[in-house]
Amino acid sequence: MLSVSSEPVMPTALKILIAGGFGVGKTTMVGSVSEVPPLETEERLTEASLGIDDLSGVETKRSTTVAMDFGRITIAPELVLYLFGTPGQDRFWFMWDDLALGALGAVVLADTRRLDASFASVDFFEARGIPFAVGVNCFDGRRDCTADQVRKALALDPTTPVVLCDVRERRSSKEVLLAVLEAARTQAAARLATTGGH
Repeated sequence: MLSVSSEPVMPTALKILIAGGFGVGKTTMVGSVSEVPPLETEERLTEASLGIDDLSGVETKRSTTVAMDFGRITIAPELVLYLFGTPGQDRFWFMWDDLALGALGAVVLADTRRLDASFASVDFFEARGIPFAVGVNCFDGRRDCTADQVRKALALDPTTPVVLCDVRERRSSKEVLLAVLEAARTQAAARLATTGGH
């Protein structure tokens, strides 16, 4: 007769960054998918940021992340993801290197109305060899571009996943996170193949 162990499973904890330009939905994504109340460092935008933060395309935005967002999601009993949302403004990018330490992978959130705001995030992760997926946040349910059009516009490697999503919805955000895990698995397998398992 088989015995079932009653010992609790110790989950593997993995760190995922949620990155992208100013106002693309990073805080919303962490909040929609986190199973614990997310830690947010949102501050109200004031006149002091005029001329510093580019509000083009997000003129109605009233607050911004000034440090990071943090959340957690259990994918399986043995796998927990810790989510770190990065600040989107250029003036806070000095924090990105510290936030990226130990990250398994990343999400680059993109807004098709302002795709140029995604280039810096894509360059950051490509330069550091951190696997990532692009989540195209379809604001108001609008799907103005296909995944292939976004891939071409951002000059992405053919293996980089591009997922159309609505970050307000948990299920949609989870699909993007699963794409990051797949990208990390694919990159690890490719490295093993080139090193012969050493």
